[in-house]
Parts: sequence; structure tokens; C-alpha cells
Amino acid sequence: MVAGVIGKQKFAYDLWGDTVNTAARMESHGIPGEIQVTPETQALLKPNYHLEERGWIDIKGKGFIQVYLLKGKR
Repeated sequence: MVAGVIGKQKFAYDLWGDTVNTAARMESHGIPGEIQVTPETQALLKPNYHLEERGWIDIKGKGFIQVYLLKGKR
């Protein structure tokens, strides 16, 4: 991910990169009222949180990614 300020007259802080694109695609495939995470995030959260396997979603430009739903603290 790359972050920076763009603009000459009106400045704006923005983010670019594969991580940002993946997050945007995950959001567009989300379920209202749910938090869905990638396997990498699931592995970090697993010791302290309950997660439920949602299945596989097709992420444009990345292919199929298995996703999990965050259900709450253990």
C-alpha cells in the first residue's frame, strides 16, 4: 500500500495499492451487518474471536478468496 497527499490547489490524502483494491472488492461482496475477513486476518483473530467460514468469493483481479465472518469475542 502507498499513501500520500495529492493536489496542488486542494490537497487530499489518498491510499493506493493491492491491499486497498482487495478491501474494496471485499466490501462490495459483503453481507449487510457482517464483518468479513481474509484468511490472513482470520489467522490473527482466531485466538481471541469466533469466526465462521463464509466460503469463497471471486475477487476481480485476484481470483477466488476464502472469507470468514467475524462473529464476536471469545
